[in-house]
Amino acid sequence: MTDPAFVHEMDLPTTPERLWRALTDGRVTRRYWFDRRIESSWSPGAPVRFHDGDADTVTDTGVVLTYDPPRELSYTFRHELAEGAADQPFTRVTFTLTPRPGDRVRLRLVHDRLSGPEEVEGWRKGWTPILDNLREFVAGDARATTTG
Repeated sequence: MTDPAFVHEMDLPTTPERLWRALTDGRVTRRYWFDRRIESSWSPGAPVRFHDGDADTVTDTGVVLTYDPPRELSYTFRHELAEGAADQPFTRVTFTLTPRPGDRVRLRLVHDRLSGPEEVEGWRKGWTPILDNLREFVAGDARATTTG
């Protein structure tokens, strides 16, 4: 039996390197991830922290599992602001980037180690606007690089 997971794939008009930066550079994540700033040294085993904008408040934490630029990134993940968060297990987030024809990249997101269908649905509701914003962000970046 497989663990419940949220899985989403989309093709984006960008390069693997630009998309990789959008996933790993806190200055960029803030632009599409509702002002969340990701921070890590990105070595396997290193901590991953999400901050709320410029604040020192850590909203989410995890540990880098895989760092293979610009192909695969995975880390454990837990929202730290929820009541009882310290007692909750970490989930896992994996991004896989695959080059596609025509300067496009297929992004596959798998958020697994979830407890069941309700948690999958909760993450679907959480990830959908982030991924929509990411799509708009990289499309705008692609337009800027082709017209500028």
